[in-house]
Amino acid sequence: MLVVDDEPDLRFMVRLILETAGYDVMLAINGAEAWQRCQERAPDLVITDVMMPVMDGLQLIARLRSSPATASIPILVVSGHVHLATMADASLSKPFLRKDLLAATTGLIGVSASR
Repeated sequence: MLVVDDEPDLRFMVRLILETAGYDVMLAINGAEAWQRCQERAPDLVITDVMMPVMDGLQLIARLRSSPATASIPILVVSGHVHLATMADASLSKPFLRKDLLAATTGLIGVSASR
């Protein structure tokens, strides 16, 4: 899966939670880097913030949805601006609980996470 956020502490925390649960995690600092990573290796889930420099989460979601190669990738928005993420499959408001992140992740990719 791919975690996209411009806040290093949040990227680290989400990566730690997901890797501890057994997931393989890639990171990106903005939508442009995330888009490039998706072209190199399509993730099974994108977890993205909304407000980021260079390319924000909404632009990333629109680009992912418009490309046949990435249109079916589930998208989870984790942001203080979840009300803007109408094209995402699910959303969590910051701050979030570990159990809620894992539940959303599991629900979107359909795989049981070990706890």
